[in-house]
Amino acid sequence: MIDASTASRYHLFIAVLVTLGMAATVGGALGFEHIGGYIPCALCLLQRDPYYYGIPLGILAVITSALRLPAWTTRTLLLAIGILMLVGAGMGVYHSGAEWGFWEGPSTCATTAQGVSSNVGDLLGDLDSKHGPSCTEAALRVLGLSFAGWNVIASLIFAAIALRGAAKA
Repeated sequence: MIDASTASRYHLFIAVLVTLGMAATVGGALGFEHIGGYIPCALCLLQRDPYYYGIPLGILAVITSALRLPAWTTRTLLLAIGILMLVGAGMGVYHSGAEWGFWEGPSTCATTAQGVSSNVGDLLGDLDSKHGPSCTEAALRVLGLSFAGWNVIASLIFAAIALRGAAKA
């Protein structure tokens, strides 16, 4: 059996690790978008949601552990992060499967004619007629995996870390 101080340090380490990992992952996605010019499709944007919810929970987990609040508070937050990351992994599997043609992607995720009107009056009309890239075409593959595929791996790693931290008393 481990004492409360050791458990608190362990939970703090896990909370910091998973929070920094999630922040780095979504930061990388934002970097590819804003610096690299890769425009995300609708499913890519949806896959960021577990990170956007998980990072604040991770910060709370760091705080609860650092303040040595009851261990169940940190463990519950880590459990929630683990569940969010499993949801994110599932979303990534769905997206990857659509990219590989295993199943159809959502019908709302399709490309349209390119170009945005330079007429200010037509810009609002363009919002309804222009869509992002297709969810069924990978913008980039690294070592054979698309961004969605790498998200599956990252999400499963973060889920495993968070759930392991939640399970350890």
